[in-house]
Amino acid sequence: MAVPKRKHSNHRTGIRRSHDGKSPIQLSICPECRQAVPTHVVCPNCGTYMGRKVSEEEQKK
Repeated sequence: MAVPKRKHSNHRTGIRRSHDGKSPIQLSICPECRQAVPTHVVCPNCGTYMGRKVSEEEQKK
């Protein structure tokens, strides 16, 4: 069975974990209403996705 011969130092552990942090959400601009929306998501403001009307626009009045 493979067992480490010595303990990894805190520095080596930190180097390995350096890429585990969270990154912010990628946002793109909706071509119809110019709102920032997450990528690959139907625009919650106008209901379009890739230039096509996908869902009905809700009246927020």
